[in-house]
Amino acid sequence: GLGLGYIARLISLEEISRVSVATAMMLQVFALGIEPIIKFGTEEQKKKYLPALAKGERLASTAVTEATGGSDPTGIRTSYRKEGNDYILNGRKCFITNSHIADTITILAKDNENPKAFSTFILEKEMQGFKPTREEHKLGMRGCNTGELAIENCRVPGENLLGDEGKGMRVALSAIGDVGRGGMVGCALGLQAACLEASVKFANERILYGKPISNLQTIQNKLAEMKIDLEAGRLLGYRAAAIQDKGGRSSNEFAMAKYFTTEAAQKAAKMAVDIHGGYGCMEEYAVSRYLRDSFVLGPSAGTSDIMKVIIARWVLS
Repeated sequence: GLGLGYIARLISLEEISRVSVATAMMLQVFALGIEPIIKFGTEEQKKKYLPALAKGERLASTAVTEATGGSDPTGIRTSYRKEGNDYILNGRKCFITNSHIADTITILAKDNENPKAFSTFILEKEMQGFKPTREEHKLGMRGCNTGELAIENCRVPGENLLGDEGKGMRVALSAIGDVGRGGMVGCALGLQAACLEASVKFANERILYGKPISNLQTIQNKLAEMKIDLEAGRLLGYRAAAIQDKGGRSSNEFAMAKYFTTEAAQKAAKMAVDIHGGYGCMEEYAVSRYLRDSFVLGPSAGTSDIMKVIIARWVLS
């Protein structure tokens, strides 16, 4: 609601993620849920939903992933059929961030009669036949709610169709490419920064052979690698965000930044645990949480392998 740009969002997420990746993840998905309404919503939809979402009175999310379709969204089974002016939706979504706390969720579904046609709808938690079910217990980011959504004969008013009927794949995937992956870059950068800060502090305080382990070249090499990856990731991420702030599309640039930063975050977390030695395996030390959290960054908003597929298509186009 502050009218800030994509670079400002990236900086904010990085700073929050330095303290809690789970909190940053929740916040970035709130924006992911809002983006389709901003980009594809009618004036009536914007007036109805955006004020409360901007004020934080209602929370948002996006639901695309299913057991049969995540990396390949065309494999989803959630379907809709037209009934008068309304749509009847049926299906189940999984691994949805903010599943149990979101009030407004944009959902991708396929046409019951034409499985090649997809549409996106705005659902509200108060709608009959729509409810969160299973809540997942993840390896990391435990402070961030993730779960399943059940949709059983949910009647959605025609005015809640987002974008044109049959063209919802673009609505859902453009938000993930333009906002979701940018958000994951911010989360990954913050985690890298936290790993580096914790490692520098510990290396300066831990005495071995009569001197701080920060004097050991093998420790210095790890710190140097963490710093290089952090700064390189920032350049990739901030460049992509700058393109967006100028009105351009940067989904390919964000795919590259997302791949690099999330892989680098896992590497940084592993090195941070190595530097801490036995203490890195104790839950009293934050680096053990950083390692767990880093593994959740990879598959979120597209796996590293899918990012490489996107980048390769970009290179070959």
